[in-house]
Amino acid sequence: MIRKLLSYKHWSTVVSRVIRLVGSSRVPVKEKLLFGIPVLLYWVLPDAIPYLPLDDIAVTMIAMNWFAARAERKYPSSS
Repeated sequence: MIRKLLSYKHWSTVVSRVIRLVGSSRVPVKEKLLFGIPVLLYWVLPDAIPYLPLDDIAVTMIAMNWFAARAERKYPSSS
């Protein structure tokens, strides 16, 4: 599990999946915003959550992994 999370291949696959899903017309805008707005807010307002010791990139990677799994499960035809 840890090797997978530290793997460049895993994350390059996740990035390509997210790009494909965000560009897909089959995934509703509401779902895309559910991913994009929290990540953007965390990047812009990192001091709003001072007790969360995660880097901006780590939060983005966690959100990307969650979004890709959720969108592919809900909208399998967009894969």
